[in-house]
Amino acid sequence: MKKLLLPFFLTGTIAMMYVMAQTGAVLKTPEAPMGILNLEFAYSEAKTNPIINSWEVISGADVITAAKNNTYWDFLFLFFYAGFLFLACNKLAANLPGLAGITGKLVAKCALMAGFFDILENGGMLLTLNEQGSSAVAFCTTFFSVIKWDW
Repeated sequence: MKKLLLPFFLTGTIAMMYVMAQTGAVLKTPEAPMGILNLEFAYSEAKTNPIINSWEVISGADVITAAKNNTYWDFLFLFFYAGFLFLACNKLAANLPGLAGITGKLVAKCALMAGFFDILENGGMLLTLNEQGSSAVAFCTTFFSVIKWDW
């Protein structure tokens, strides 16, 4: 059973990358060329408003709902990618002596921390998408996103 964990998390990560790309495709606009990533890094209300507004004016599609759904899917994606990175780094670390092994274990723990910060980032984006955003929420969302990407 333990041998199946790494392939399970890898398969889930790859599948969720596909799902995220499909559900996020409609979010790419001139104001948000990277889609949902632009909202992650919009550090103030002055930055989030043009993105949200660009999504609201796309006719024939409920893009705000698509952005919310993409964010909800990200909760499942982060489960898979954090789990995969944690297991892969731990497995590598177990086979490395000394400092390399210790570093591998540390990187494995950082993968879990990235998942945690991704949860906080998603919460901030959902507040913004549900019209409960502010410059403070946008700043915190960006702060958690930057930390996540640095882990």
